[in-house]
Amino acid sequence: MSDMIKLISPIDGSVYAERPALDGTAVDRVVADARRAQPDWAAVPVAERVALCLKALDALKAMNDEVVPELAWQMGRPVRYGGELGGTVERTEYCAKTAETALADIERTDKPGFKRTLKRTPLGIVMVIAPWNYPFMTAINTIMPALMAGNVIILKHAAQTLLVGERLARAFEIAGLPKGVFQNIVLTHEGTEKLLGSGVIDHVNFTGSVAGGRVIEKALAGTFATLGLELGGKDPAYVRADADLGYAIENLVDGAFYNSGQCCCGIERVYVHESLYDRFVEGFVDLASQYRLGNPLDPDTTLGPLAQARFAAWVREQTDEALRKGAKAHLDVNAFAASKDGTPYLAPQVLTNVNHQMSVMREESFGPVVGIMKVKDDAEALQFMNDSPYGLTASIWTQDVDAASRLGDRIETGTVFMNRCDYLDPALVWTGVKETGKGAALSEIGFHNLTRPKSYHFRVEH
Repeated sequence: MSDMIKLISPIDGSVYAERPALDGTAVDRVVADARRAQPDWAAVPVAERVALCLKALDALKAMNDEVVPELAWQMGRPVRYGGELGGTVERTEYCAKTAETALADIERTDKPGFKRTLKRTPLGIVMVIAPWNYPFMTAINTIMPALMAGNVIILKHAAQTLLVGERLARAFEIAGLPKGVFQNIVLTHEGTEKLLGSGVIDHVNFTGSVAGGRVIEKALAGTFATLGLELGGKDPAYVRADADLGYAIENLVDGAFYNSGQCCCGIERVYVHESLYDRFVEGFVDLASQYRLGNPLDPDTTLGPLAQARFAAWVREQTDEALRKGAKAHLDVNAFAASKDGTPYLAPQVLTNVNHQMSVMREESFGPVVGIMKVKDDAEALQFMNDSPYGLTASIWTQDVDAASRLGDRIETGTVFMNRCDYLDPALVWTGVKETGKGAALSEIGFHNLTRPKSYHFRVEH
């Protein structure tokens, strides 16, 4: 009898969906179908592969009105913010526009008598293990360029967003992809590890926790499959003395609390120059206090529940520890009536008098809490920004482009922002350092990570 994977809604704790996990025989069929389909798919011209991916995008667009409340039920994002259509469209269309150039052959013509070529060859079967927090966009980051490059996809989505995998599978079915080119599967953790260790997967992309990344890497040991890992962050912001204060406050509050803080590149800690500190804190707290916590199906709700009660419990634990060590809380949790211990409904919180001996300034929170520290200059800000086991993004708020560039060169991170945060630009590579993981997505580099180089060295005159 198959294990059942249950999706527990954060709205009310009910079972919103459940699906049987595939057994070993069914997994073998999925892999066999993928392996059969891949050579023929790779032989399809790039332009035709791109066109089919764009048809799937059109099918996803047509589902959006149904997807938005479905996401609220699955992971708690308020319906007022819509789904993830904007980012999904932007990333797919950029991939479509750049695929042929990124995958084009490179001819070496400087040696008479020889025809020398570098080609990009698909890796084969690409397995995407997708997270629940941005369940469409994080999956699309790999799925679309991988398919355009001639790979086939096996998608295993998070249990919290089971229905997203089904939506994606339906979109590719509507688009007319050949059998076996895109397959959505439901697996237990044990089944996933067994599949990864079998050696039949050529590349894996995983987005999730550091602990999860270590399990994935261990499961793949000895298979020689390539691996991309995005494992979260503790992303800092630095507000310099010359920052546009109101603009910085508005954008950093949104960067900290959008999606209830459940974003690997969301703002989790802020360092503010001492000349702006008091005014920054006052404005930040005022704006954060205006969030309305409640049922994400209510269009007036601006802050939904976290995806699971245990995630909220972790943020409460971090906050309580910081308060015991001397931090100051600026928001009255009693003003957010929906916030209740033991539930995923968690009031936002702004903390000052924090330091790097507190978990809330060092370990990923993934919830609606942010710590703010005063700094005296760029050097002190840089020291604190780099004092982290993670390195995904960092944002600098300033009018001085040269200063931002100098600081950016010394920040240990994958992306440096100036006067913005919490955004993926599909023209730029998405990558991280330290415990944030390895590999890269988006841009032409994303295509290169989903292919292998192959050399053709022909002597044409002898």
